[in-house]
This record gives sequence, structure tokens and C-alpha cells, in this order.
Amino acid sequence: MANISALSAYRQTRIKTASQGQLIIMLYDGGISTLDHALELLRHKSERRKDPSKIEEIGKAIIKAQEIITELMVSLDFEQGGKIAENLFALYTWFNKELLEAHITSDAARILAVRNSLFDIRKSWAEIIAKNSAKERLETESGINIAG
Repeated sequence: MANISALSAYRQTRIKTASQGQLIIMLYDGGISTLDHALELLRHKSERRKDPSKIEEIGKAIIKAQEIITELMVSLDFEQGGKIAENLFALYTWFNKELLEAHITSDAARILAVRNSLFDIRKSWAEIIAKNSAKERLETESGINIAG
């Protein structure tokens, strides 16, 4: 029990101290992870037929991914993001539509398409964040030393 509360406290601290970019990466990681879980459950179709709770578990994973995608949608800044934000919004809308259809039909191909797209976008975000972090470090390190 102590391990669970310690892990929970660690996760909460990690979220509270994360930068905006790190939070976005965490959202993508969560979406990818839940879709991986749904895909894994779908791979065991014969087991699913014997255990109806698997159907519910697949549905919960898909719904959780949709909630994460919706959180990514509401985090978009259309004023600063411009066309990129508009394009991401359109993609997120399509992701949620595909996941809704996948939920209804148990279509692993649709889940996989959304999962792979989330992974590609996450990779791009990670590169942007890394470049910005490196740039900020360079600017901080090359500052003028007025102390002598």
C-alpha cells in the first residue's frame, strides 16, 4: 500500500513540476500507452469471446485515449499556433472520430492508425522541445558575467 501512495505522489509531483512541453509529451505518451493496451486486448480475440470483461476493458482504454486527445484539443492556442493549431485540431477531431468507429466495430486497424499518428506527432513535439531547451541553455550560458 505504501508503494502505491509513493508512486502516486511521485506522479503528482512530476506533473506539477513539468513544463508545458513536458505535459504535452506526457499526454501523448498516455494516449499511445492506452491505445497499445487496447490493441493488445484486441489481439486476443479468442480470449475476449470467453471473457466479456475484455470488451469493457478495450472500451475503457479507447475512451481514455479519446479523453487524452480531447485534452490535447483544448490545450491548443489558436492565436499563437495559427495554421499549425488549426491542423492539429482537425487531426485530433479525426482521431476521436476514428476511435469512436473503432470502439463500435472493434477495428484494430483504426486504433493502430491513430496510435501511429500520435506517435509521429509526439516525436515531432519532443524534437521541438529538445531544440528549444538547448537554445534556452545556450542563451543562459552565454549571458554576460557582470561579477567580473
